[in-house]
Amino acid sequence: MNKIICIIPARKGSKRLKNKNIKTFYGKPIISQVIQKLKKFKIFDKIYVSTDCSKIENIAKKHKLEVIKRNKKLSNDYTDTKTVIIDAISKIEKKNLDFDIVCCV
Repeated sequence: MNKIICIIPARKGSKRLKNKNIKTFYGKPIISQVIQKLKKFKIFDKIYVSTDCSKIENIAKKHKLEVIKRNKKLSNDYTDTKTVIIDAISKIEKKNLDFDIVCCV
């Protein structure tokens, strides 16, 4: 059976909607809403959050997720999602963690 992981890229900065990942939506931060929905699917062996923000990191840890610290060079308006995911995968692989499929949400 394939081992499936999910990576949630969630950076601190946002031009259009400031702090959108930690804004409250129906009583919870938006990132919490996403995490809870993903957990309900029960298809992921592990869910990771790639972030440069300590508030997002704390929220992820409350949900018992592993946090991948994102380099500041990958936390700007010009870095594409693919680059962030490749960085996260390389950090996961350095920990010798096994997976077959990667999803990005």
